[in-house]
Amino acid sequence: MIEALWRKLWRHRRLLTAGIVAILVAHALAGSSLVVPVGLSLLLVASVLVVGDGENQNGEGAGAAMADDLQRLPAEHLAQAVTDPLILFDRTATVVHANAAAIATFGSLAPGLSLPLKFRAPEMQVLLDNVLSGSVGADSIDYAEKLPVERLYRVSASTVGHGSGLYVLIFKDQSEARRIDRMRADFIANASHELRTPLASISGFIETLRGPARNDAAARDKFLQIMQNQTGRMARLIDDLLSLSRLEMKPYLRPGSRVDLTGTLKAVIDTLTPLAKDNGVVIEREFPDEPTEIPGDRDELFQVFENLVENACKYGQSGGRVVVSVTPGHDGPEPTVDVTVRDFGPGIAEEHIPRVTERFYRIDAESSRAQKGTGLGLAIVKHILTRHHGRLSIASEPGKGAAFTVHLPAN
Repeated sequence: MIEALWRKLWRHRRLLTAGIVAILVAHALAGSSLVVPVGLSLLLVASVLVVGDGENQNGEGAGAAMADDLQRLPAEHLAQAVTDPLILFDRTATVVHANAAAIATFGSLAPGLSLPLKFRAPEMQVLLDNVLSGSVGADSIDYAEKLPVERLYRVSASTVGHGSGLYVLIFKDQSEARRIDRMRADFIANASHELRTPLASISGFIETLRGPARNDAAARDKFLQIMQNQTGRMARLIDDLLSLSRLEMKPYLRPGSRVDLTGTLKAVIDTLTPLAKDNGVVIEREFPDEPTEIPGDRDELFQVFENLVENACKYGQSGGRVVVSVTPGHDGPEPTVDVTVRDFGPGIAEEHIPRVTERFYRIDAESSRAQKGTGLGLAIVKHILTRHHGRLSIASEPGKGAAFTVHLPAN
């Protein structure tokens, strides 16, 4: 301790000397004894230096201790903290360690397993060869897994440290981003097609009216009616596109108000009764007369049920009736209110059911266009229900009609 103190005093000798000189001058001027004050002053200066140096050493020591702890932290603990699949391997491309995410994604990855045998895709072989040969320090590729479901990964490979003889593979799942890109491209293509068809029709009729049918009154009236129908179709499509865009801007914003569900359904049925009569359909009600309140946005829920009831009247008109019912639901962990719109028309084949809520997906394109459908109605329904933390289920058999059930949280 004494030796360490002298070393510290020596390091700060200039400051200490200046302090002693100042003390001596002060006491000489005062004419008092110097022994005790100087001794006390030296002890004070030494303690300040020791404490100050000790604080610096404590800070440096804490940082050094943390660095030592990090160096002693097992590599598998760090690997487990990574949420993406991660595989450590050696110079022979043999698995040394795989984290839980890698095992959950790719199955058994026991130490000693050969990576070229596990991942046989040519691009993976090239990636491993490049990194192991030392031609590159790090590299990345796109890699697709086909089974059990198709997934797309961005795979990065690099060395671990310097001279460790270890390498790492990290798999970043790009499936959702690729799905969104593909959906966006499909959406643009479909929207362009839907708008191009009526525009081509209108352009053709305008050309005919300016040429051969210039003085043909009957043809002119017929073509103008078709042009009016086509412009109406484009207007409906644009309205649905704008509605879908607005919903996508607020998909997870939970409505703060409460809605009388039975009152909303009555308003929907009253609105669509003339359409039902035109199609030879009777809309039947099976719900309680008293109000059924749930959290939600009335305008958006009105749009949901208007879409469903209108579809039932149009595509299920051969059944002659549509039944709208409200029942309590107990299928999930939380209570729900279930609204079912059932028709008795031709029904929907099983292979179409998972896709009917996709944008522009049509079971029968000609029938849909004849009914003035845009192919976006059920996509809008799905987005509104997502915003309301609800869901849509569909049950149907060909020849026995279809039942669309909306499950909405009761609380």
